[in-house]
Amino acid sequence: MADIIAPEPGEPRRPFGPRDSGDAWVEGERGRFWGRYGAAGLLAWDPARGVLLQHRAEWSDQGGTWGLPGGALHAGERAIDGALREAHEEAAVPAGQLIPRATSTFSVGYWSYTTVIADVHTSFEPLMNDHESIALEWVPVDSVASAPLHPGLEASWPRLRSLLGRAPQLVVDAANVVGSRPNGWWRDRFAAAERLRDRLESLSGVGIADDDDPSLRWSPEITMVVEGKARGVENSAHVRVVDAPAEGDDEIVEQVAALIAGQTENDVTVITSDRELAARVDERGGRVHGAAWLLERMDAVTDQ
Repeated sequence: MADIIAPEPGEPRRPFGPRDSGDAWVEGERGRFWGRYGAAGLLAWDPARGVLLQHRAEWSDQGGTWGLPGGALHAGERAIDGALREAHEEAAVPAGQLIPRATSTFSVGYWSYTTVIADVHTSFEPLMNDHESIALEWVPVDSVASAPLHPGLEASWPRLRSLLGRAPQLVVDAANVVGSRPNGWWRDRFAAAERLRDRLESLSGVGIADDDDPSLRWSPEITMVVEGKARGVENSAHVRVVDAPAEGDDEIVEQVAALIAGQTENDVTVITSDRELAARVDERGGRVHGAAWLLERMDAVTDQ
């Protein structure tokens, strides 16, 4: 059980703007932490320049150390949204020039901090938008550990560093996934494919928990391959829909081969319960999960 502790009168926390209800300390058996609803920070990685670090103002918690732009979450705010909002408020980070790849969450039960790892796809220069920073700098990855880091970043940096550059890809065999449940999909294959695309879009916003580490969630780039009467479904924000000109299986194998060729570390997973297709994907080095694996994760998002 945690206690909520409002900032004391005169306490130097965000003294230059209105407070949100999340701007409060929580205290419990594991210690005192900032953010009634938890907190989040952005680890923006530019392959050419390194990671964006914030030299924290002396009046802030752990002032004088180097950390990530971030702060307390608002009520009901997703960690990705909160990290991007805080990074923009503090460092003018343009969300549209980032690709979120993963989130890593540290939790003590009554409080959590989520690091949002994002690739920079278009370079930008940070600007100090408020008084929470002494400086903002792009720091080469090999130099981060030598800086006087915020204790939380110092403890998590080796693990976070290992995640940089990962670009997970999910290729969905739409016909196989849609056909795995007898819900009348055959009456309108196009509409069934649209519903699957929308559910994949919702899943992309939440992320997919790592099978080996539940504190880590991935935000994969999703390719949905459709065939036959399902062709013509439009893309959504985070789901690319590919019309197979002939057999869907052949198109999926081609997509997998192209994606693997573009990666230094193979992070391509195909969703299908078709054994023959799974064997073809495996031969090319891709991973495979059955339709039930995906449906379970989409159902969990729907039930939230």
